Amino acid sequence: MCAQAVTISLIESLIPTGSFMPPGAKLGFSNIVTMFCAETLGAKYAFCVTVFKALFAFLTRGVTAGIMSFAGGILSTALMCLLIKIKSVDIGYVGIAVSSAICHNATQLAVSVFISGTPEIMLYSPVLFAVSIITGVLTGVILKTIMPVLLKENKILTKGLEK
Repeated sequence: MCAQAVTISLIESLIPTGSFMPPGAKLGFSNIVTMFCAETLGAKYAFCVTVFKALFAFLTRGVTAGIMSFAGGILSTALMCLLIKIKSVDIGYVGIAVSSAICHNATQLAVSVFISGTPEIMLYSPVLFAVSIITGVLTGVILKTIMPVLLKENKILTKGLEK
């Protein structure tokens, strides 16, 4: 799962976003893997994927990117796992993905303010939150669409591990 998330993140980073995404925004497709882990394997696996992605960001994009990825990833994964665990709140994959994306971007903005000492960075939040809604809906819909296939594959892959 870690390899899948990092591969998706790497492929996503190769897509030029300047023409359709604001600076600093990503599509977040690797979060599909994190949500799948949180839903099917449990929180510890989702956090493992999140930490692995942050280490990848640290190694490929530097310390600041690693810190921001770690902080945003940990808090958004915690929220994701909490929303999945609370069965009385049925917001579906789209609601979980949107909530997690907003949490991730809010955390990254807060870390940016802390690192730079520039509170004006928060003025960028409406743009990032709008993008969070769009990308969250997209990742949630994708996961909802492919989840039956993933569950079938997961059963096949884990069948041999039960022995």
